[in-house]
Amino acid sequence: MEFLQQLINGLAFGSILALIALGYTMVYGILRFINFAHGDVFMLGAFSGFYLAPKIATFVPLPSVAGAILVLIASMAICAALGVVIERFAYRPLRKSPKLTMLITAIGVSLFLEYAGQFTFGASPKRFPEILPVYHVMKVGSLSLNSNQIIVVVVTILLLLALRFIVMKTKIGTAMRAVSFNPEAAALMGINTDIVISFTFALGSALAAAAGILWAVNYPSIDPLMGILPGLKAFVAAVLGGIGNLPGAALGGIIIGVTETLVSGYISSTYRDAIAFAVLILILLIKPSGLLGKKDIEKV
Repeated sequence: MEFLQQLINGLAFGSILALIALGYTMVYGILRFINFAHGDVFMLGAFSGFYLAPKIATFVPLPSVAGAILVLIASMAICAALGVVIERFAYRPLRKSPKLTMLITAIGVSLFLEYAGQFTFGASPKRFPEILPVYHVMKVGSLSLNSNQIIVVVVTILLLLALRFIVMKTKIGTAMRAVSFNPEAAALMGINTDIVISFTFALGSALAAAAGILWAVNYPSIDPLMGILPGLKAFVAAVLGGIGNLPGAALGGIIIGVTETLVSGYISSTYRDAIAFAVLILILLIKPSGLLGKKDIEKV
């Protein structure tokens, strides 16, 4: 029973990490750099929901499924717009600069969002409003399964399927794959790479916002620095699964989430945060490209 409980908790936690990891892996697939501000977009998604919920509650009762969907969609839209703004003003002017320059800029954007969040929202933690009714689906002995845990996994699966449809079945998805494979050739074929890159940031930021809302629903205390550790763990998950590989990012998130929860439950919660990086080191020693990644061959 205890193992099943830890597994359920790990799947819920891993599903959230998977959504954040997808943003990292999409941006890397297009631009070949890590957007370290992505974890702070996750934080802003949670705060968007925090401030939107009371306003939405004036015309749609909360907690309710309809109200929660509105909060989720509105937060995703806000963070998608933020992702476009960050790309346009912070990263696009440096696109032809060395990757190290963009990496340092990403860290700078991350710090700016964190401290701007503390200045705007206050440094103290805030309790996220209840936007979904909570039901105990199952309670057998020590095994407890509630509706929020199911919703996290279901919403993650739906968003993953939607993302896969966009990438594999739409024109913009085809353009994304073309730019990822060869941006110069894609531009010569008439693809507007600026629009494709902006769309990629918008899509990744929207997924991070969804993760922020799902996180706040399950762990209802939010603060401006809440994105640091989940952001790092999601980055580890993306590398673990194979950076640039969408299914790999999702798989990496699940593995990290389940592993951390099992270690916390059976060994000690002290090692919970360290285990993600230990797993990463182990996998990269065995398979440097990640679980589902392909080895890049450098041409000289």
